[in-house]
Amino acid sequence: MSGLLAKAAAGWLVLAALCGCGYHTSGHADLLPKRIKTIAVPAFGNNTMRYRLSGSLPQAIGREFIGRTRYNVVADPAEADAVLHGALLTYAYYTTTLQGGRASGIEMVVTLQVSLTDRSTGRVLFSRPNMEVRERYEVAADQRAYFEESDIALDRLSRSVARSVVSAVLENF
Repeated sequence: MSGLLAKAAAGWLVLAALCGCGYHTSGHADLLPKRIKTIAVPAFGNNTMRYRLSGSLPQAIGREFIGRTRYNVVADPAEADAVLHGALLTYAYYTTTLQGGRASGIEMVVTLQVSLTDRSTGRVLFSRPNMEVRERYEVAADQRAYFEESDIALDRLSRSVARSVVSAVLENF
């Protein structure tokens, strides 16, 4: 019985150490300066042919900041404490699975350039020159059940990019 108590006590010590050592769930730390209260996310640059994606990214990132953080998102960079600049560098998609000679799984891959700048000092708070995000989607194998899934997949990709960008900015890694 004393061995069981010793294991339980050791478990509680580990748990207490994790709680007291700055441990946090990924994507929820906030390593930005406390004076930053507003963030602007202007239109992204685009080096690809996917114009819809580059147009939806700033809105998705803004929604993610609002939903997960204490920051206000403003439209005008002149009214913000920090500005998140971005550019869509590459967009590619690949067949990941085949079924009956047709693609049944697609993986989309985007590469972004993202940076967050403190507007008052000009200091770069976060920079990721080649951030890669991937999203998969399935294509109906039965042509009678087929419907165009790529627009829905691009929306999911926008949300995935937004989660990745906001998590990376908050964690500063």
